Amino acid sequence: QVQFVESGGGLVQAGGSLRLSCEASGSTLSLGAIGWYRQAPGKQRELVASISTGGYTKYTDSAKGRFTISRDDAKNTAYLQMNSLKLEDTAVYYCNAEVIYLRTSWGQGTQVTVSS
Repeated sequence: QVQFVESGGGLVQAGGSLRLSCEASGSTLSLGAIGWYRQAPGKQRELVASISTGGYTKYTDSAKGRFTISRDDAKNTAYLQMNSLKLEDTAVYYCNAEVIYLRTSWGQGTQVTVSS
């Protein structure tokens, strides 16, 4: 089963930027569209952005214009460039297949904390 390892999180001031990476232990192409998800304390995990194998991207309204998702299937890695970070972006960020029946077990995630 493909597993993901997320990295790149950290503590950043509001308005700052971070670039998250998630490396898969197997083929990302086999998983189809890849999504970045986040879970804030006390909240459900939510999809933030996704990218198809053909490079088609989707974003939630909160991420649109600030976040950019990309993937490099040769490296089995997906990325999330986050700019203009806001306090409400504080969460643990994960990646996984967007399609539920292709999803693998969740990784540890990477913590993003935005301070004022």
